[in-house]
Amino acid sequence: MAALTSLDGGQIKTSRASLVGGIAVGIGVAVLWAALARDLGAGPLAALLPAILAGLLAGLWVWRADL
Repeated sequence: MAALTSLDGGQIKTSRASLVGGIAVGIGVAVLWAALARDLGAGPLAALLPAILAGLLAGLWVWRADL
């Protein structure tokens, strides 16, 4: 049976477009998370800290995965 190999040699691409997309997704996730948390009754600090963390992780994932 033939082994599966990736076309790009298995390297993760990190282009400028992916970086910009990651930043945009990160900001969007953070804003939506904070808005939802505030709507559910969380205080300002309890809404912002998890929102920033979620936005950072989502943005990094989009950037590194080159989505």
